[in-house]
Amino acid sequence: MSESEAQPFEPLSIESFTPEQEQAEAGRDVPAADKLALGDINPLNAHLFKENRWQDHFERLRKEDPVHFNEIESAGRYWSVTKYNDIKTVSSDWETFSSAEGITLGFRVGAPAPMFFQQDSPAFIAQDPPIQTEQRKTVRPSVAPRNLKRLEPLIRQRTAELLDSLPEGETFDWVDTVSIELTTAMLATLFDFPYEDRRYLTRWSDIVFAIPQPGGVVESQTQKRDEMLECVEYFSRLWEDRRNRPEGNDLVSMLVHGEATRHMAAAEHLGNLLLLIVGGNDTTRNTMSGSVYALNQFPDQYDRLMDDPALVKNLVPEIIRWQTPLSYMRRTATRDCELAGKPIQKNDQLLMWYVSGNHDEDIFDNADALDLDRPNASHHLSFGHGTHFCMGSRLAELQIKVLWEEILQRFEKIEVQEEPSRTFSSFVKGYTELPVVVRRK
Repeated sequence: MSESEAQPFEPLSIESFTPEQEQAEAGRDVPAADKLALGDINPLNAHLFKENRWQDHFERLRKEDPVHFNEIESAGRYWSVTKYNDIKTVSSDWETFSSAEGITLGFRVGAPAPMFFQQDSPAFIAQDPPIQTEQRKTVRPSVAPRNLKRLEPLIRQRTAELLDSLPEGETFDWVDTVSIELTTAMLATLFDFPYEDRRYLTRWSDIVFAIPQPGGVVESQTQKRDEMLECVEYFSRLWEDRRNRPEGNDLVSMLVHGEATRHMAAAEHLGNLLLLIVGGNDTTRNTMSGSVYALNQFPDQYDRLMDDPALVKNLVPEIIRWQTPLSYMRRTATRDCELAGKPIQKNDQLLMWYVSGNHDEDIFDNADALDLDRPNASHHLSFGHGTHFCMGSRLAELQIKVLWEEILQRFEKIEVQEEPSRTFSSFVKGYTELPVVVRRK
């Protein structure tokens, strides 16, 4: 790899804290929301999500301060936007609230930043029109209805074979055995990625937003950078392979041959690649795991689903709302403005908390409950809103739909054995382990 290709990773001082690390250090043993002064509430706290204690913090902000100000040394000024309609307002105005500075809380605007997924190798999700529109158009055919129709038999076959192989009456980890395996297999197909290496995709997806900590997904920024460089090197080889072939239907080939992306070097493609990996892996796999957990939390809804499998159609949008696999997305103000009466300054960061908007009591009745009769479940914000609405939403819905159609044919129950282990992240809202036992019909 050339020195220039490695450059996106170099600006970081290894001893530096990222904003996420700074908040992780500050967030240990944070009290419940009602024990805090309003100004001390900061939902950007990975411990709240790891411990599944985020709910009351957002509930209080929605009621008392729906556009909430915080400031930390590394990131500067940022606002938590927690109400459904305010989130849609920010999402709808890309000229005032730009994605071009990154999609997660970043360093102070204008400061050197090592966030390779954001500023240095920007994905089209971290771009504004027209660049975003052109790059997104390049890979859109992979998730177009025609291609989904072609993929559905393969998704169903893999799902059925995996479910048939599950042990009965003994505890196993649903996350690794089912959710990761199904989503990683789908990604390998979309990328035409060597199938025997498909678990690399899971590893890279986990690393992207991992907060370095002892015993964590990665233990240091050095390790994170080095493993991301391995990702670039691997895809550099795939680039050259696809560049020397006629254009194909896989995502790598589309990026290599696309008019808006073919002149980019492999390292420049990293942002788009990681976006597609995280979007196709983390989000779907955590919703698959979340669906099993949620139905165990609300057994009356599980009973209704077993009695009427047609309710799978209702389950899909409702579980995507309830789970909200990505907690927030960031925008950056391009000018001084106002939001819900709050004075937003140019270069302020705004965190659109989808996880809060999806639990907004003014939009969703009894929002914390899983409700298969919810009439407006499909209005959830989990796929975003506006120009950045999730391109792969239909594929995610298809995979979850097929999974539960096949589950209901085979199993009386999938029984959660203990509370899951959760991801240490305020961005990816997910599960690292979910012990279950299955009972076949």
